[in-house]
Amino acid sequence: MNNIIVYCETNGNSVAEVSLELLTKARNLAVQLKVKVEGILVGNDLKGLENQLFAHGANVVHKAEDPRLEFYQTLPHAGIVCEIMKKEQPQIGLFGATPVGRDLAPRVASVLKSGLTADCTSLEIGDHYEKKTDTTYKNLLYQIRPAFGGNIVATIINPETRPQLATVREGVMKREELTTLVKGKVKSWKVEDIVGKDKFVVEIIERHVEDKKVNIKGSQIIVAGGYGVGSKENFGILYQLADVLGGEVGGTRAAVDAGFIEHDRQIGQTGVTVRPKLYIACGISGQIQHRAGMMESSMIISINTDSKAPINSIADYVITGDFAEVVPKLIRYYRKNSK
Repeated sequence: MNNIIVYCETNGNSVAEVSLELLTKARNLAVQLKVKVEGILVGNDLKGLENQLFAHGANVVHKAEDPRLEFYQTLPHAGIVCEIMKKEQPQIGLFGATPVGRDLAPRVASVLKSGLTADCTSLEIGDHYEKKTDTTYKNLLYQIRPAFGGNIVATIINPETRPQLATVREGVMKREELTTLVKGKVKSWKVEDIVGKDKFVVEIIERHVEDKKVNIKGSQIIVAGGYGVGSKENFGILYQLADVLGGEVGGTRAAVDAGFIEHDRQIGQTGVTVRPKLYIACGISGQIQHRAGMMESSMIISINTDSKAPINSIADYVITGDFAEVVPKLIRYYRKNSK
């Protein structure tokens, strides 16, 4: 077993953000394992996309191009990825925890008879001692993810099977381009040589894509509320502040479960991970499950009646008070002093 392979999703003439995040993480893992990073591109008209992968640390890019692969289809994509992994025999395979990744990764794991951990929020390399067999396993992939509704964090390992497969949530890994570009190698695969016509039994005649209504992950300013906000109506105040600041509104799981805000705006281990320039937390106690999804924000302002709330320990500024009184003042002063 050798390198780390990342399945890279495409969106038109660009590579999906989650795939570039995974390449960044993969190259960090590869340094520890002293191996290389490989990427897989499957689609149509992939010219130049390998450069995006090289810029994020891929040493080798496997390309399978065919007009029939323009849009994701389960059978041909799974067949191609399985064949590439059979021949390359990676020790680790990574997929984004997207609709495509969640459909593709289990099929690859089933064919390769490998373990798969879904929705990981962290990946690390470490050893494991098995007391029953008195065996020490070296350089395993620690696949870390929330479990039991986010109440615990589980570390999962696959000591016996290879490759070690995992899907990883969008935004939990930080994307970084290399300062010195890698001179990578492209390996082209003929689709007809690795999958038969039986894999193309479905033909996509027409495709409609609805744009995301909420892009909380891409917002540089987020005003977030917790259960302490009290009601869906009270969240209206947070929407007003976000509006004047040009930001988005987010919420904790407790606020989502209470029906105060929709699930698409949930931040934390069981929601999305964000890294805005400004994060204003209103009525949020700051349990670890929530902090894991926002603690890398550039600046954090906490507004809470509890001066000892856990979130205050990571906040740059703390305002002790009722958000219902503080936030309207922030709105008023911002409107007064901004052009």
